[in-house]
Amino acid sequence: MLRKLLWWLVIIGLLASLPLAFFREQTEKSANQVEFVFDYRDLLEMADVRPNPQGFVSEQLQAMKKAGIGSLAVYESTLSELRLSRRIEVFSSKDATSLTQKPISPNENFTYILFTDPASESQIKPMIETAFNKLGVKTSPWSFKNQAGMIIEMNMEEANMKPMDPDPITLQMMKDEGFRIVVRLGNKREFVTNEMDALLAKLYKLGARRIIIDGDYAPGYSDDPEQVTLHKMGILLKKYDMGLANIEMLKQPQKGFGSLAKDTDYNVVRLHSFTEKDGEKLTENLTKEDQEARIQQTADRFVLAVKDRNIRMLFLNGRAVKNLDKAAILTPLDSLYESLNGKDGAIKRIEDAGFKVGPAKQFDYTYNTYQNVARFFTLIGGVSLIVLLVGYFIPEAVLALFIIGLLGAAGLFFKSPDLYAQGLALACAISAPSIAVIEAIRSIQSGRAAKAKSAVLYALGLLIKTTLISLIGVVYLVGLLNHISYFLVLQQFRGVSLLHLLPIALVGLYLLFFRETLNYRERGERVKKLLSTNISVLWIIAAAAAAGVIYYYLSRTGNEGQTSAIERYLRSFLENTLGVRPRNKEFMLAHPLFLLGAYLSVKYRNAVYLLLIGVVGQLSIVDTFAHLHTPLEISGIRITYGIVFGAMIGLVLIAVWEIASRSWKAWVAKSRTRVNG
Repeated sequence: MLRKLLWWLVIIGLLASLPLAFFREQTEKSANQVEFVFDYRDLLEMADVRPNPQGFVSEQLQAMKKAGIGSLAVYESTLSELRLSRRIEVFSSKDATSLTQKPISPNENFTYILFTDPASESQIKPMIETAFNKLGVKTSPWSFKNQAGMIIEMNMEEANMKPMDPDPITLQMMKDEGFRIVVRLGNKREFVTNEMDALLAKLYKLGARRIIIDGDYAPGYSDDPEQVTLHKMGILLKKYDMGLANIEMLKQPQKGFGSLAKDTDYNVVRLHSFTEKDGEKLTENLTKEDQEARIQQTADRFVLAVKDRNIRMLFLNGRAVKNLDKAAILTPLDSLYESLNGKDGAIKRIEDAGFKVGPAKQFDYTYNTYQNVARFFTLIGGVSLIVLLVGYFIPEAVLALFIIGLLGAAGLFFKSPDLYAQGLALACAISAPSIAVIEAIRSIQSGRAAKAKSAVLYALGLLIKTTLISLIGVVYLVGLLNHISYFLVLQQFRGVSLLHLLPIALVGLYLLFFRETLNYRERGERVKKLLSTNISVLWIIAAAAAAGVIYYYLSRTGNEGQTSAIERYLRSFLENTLGVRPRNKEFMLAHPLFLLGAYLSVKYRNAVYLLLIGVVGQLSIVDTFAHLHTPLEISGIRITYGIVFGAMIGLVLIAVWEIASRSWKAWVAKSRTRVNG
């Protein structure tokens, strides 16, 4: 009766969590504009190796607009970048001596600047003077052949690195050309509220609505535990309705980003970066077919990022590369344009998927008061689900564990809501697939498999029932982590390795020691017998092989998972053919072997061990939804494909088994007839 009560509590919590999944789906559909941004500094560096740099920049800006790139990213200016923009020329003291043919003190190591035109002098000179005077560095006028300039009393190498406000001439040019401006701001300068206010006001007037943090630290971040200046930066961003872009797959989160995101009411979009190194792959020596394939892979990458990972900003980079075989300096720009707007280009496919090309906008997320009601039921239901799992191993302790679990979860919720949500979500994610497969084993052990009229229908029904139980963990996971910070990957679901190992270990433990009706003394004797068994060389080899399999299995989990070239090709084929790629381990391994095991268990007792491999498929279903940045609809299609194709392959395995089994029996019967004859 207590187990039935726990199941009812699980179902009530399940029903209470379903509306939260609906709210999340509505949030996912609230922003459908995708923004393509090119790094303007990279364009300047590529232009620097061309005979007509400014002409090259103008030509490429037109090509970018035609290809669908509507935004340009600008950084805080440096002397190096101003030189690339042809605003100034920069010299060391030694260079200035050679230029002027006038001796300069051998003890001097300054930076000399000449402005290329009157406009640069009038707008850039005050900016440079202000920046270096703030650093306590003296500046003075200088000229050469009636060309105005200045001297900065700092060595050229260091002076070239000092940040200033973005180049105002470049910003105005971008606006006049019809480009949106995305600004990259770092924490390299001292944060002064009034100055940042003035800078953001100027950027807002020019149309900038989103910034990307440049470097590891957000503007305003400091060692102050209160982070006063960081919060001031957040207030200013909100004042000018400026949002952030969260760069995916960084090794370390940018310090202060989460605080700014919260201060801006999560005015954040996810950003995928196509790096300079990625661009180099488009400039390698390739045949025409291989080059087309690489362009197609780039397009596939952009589409996948938008469709499968809720990316709304694609940040494009490139660099000039020396190609010795062709005796030329190449850029990836033409190939990049083709990947966006050529045959099977990314932009058309993104639009066909229901998105629009335009300025990236934040997702519409509002905290619904219903979540307070749902939280109460998910706590009780989640604890019930965990206790049900423990009950398969220690049934006598179910009531005590339920009471202790409720008190512990409630206490953790009031002490640390985030830790409570992540901990309970992980426990439910582990419990659901474990319970699902254990219930499948119990179904076989109870004799229902032997009584089935059709072994095939029994196996299919058991696979569907097991999957439905695993999906309970999905609903709890989505309900508990139903916050925009998880959706934007400002917080992440923790414990992926545990999710991939514990259900296998728990089901294996149940198979070995708990599926039979034994008392604790008999189980102890079985464990003792197992531990005292003589170990052979074969066992050692098997253990080493098992360790290798586990290592390979874990190496494939998470965003850093490793895959072979063949598997990457298969993934690409499935993605382009089906639109959504099912997980290989589900439909090629786990579900087929689960189905085969359930089918064979009708006749063979030990076939139940095949269900242990089926655990991989069930936990993979839950793990698919643990990728909280992936739309629920995509995850649902993915696991549906996995079940359907897995069942089809499983039916093929059953047919192969029957053919092989009957052929073997016929051959044995013939052999006996010959011997007896």
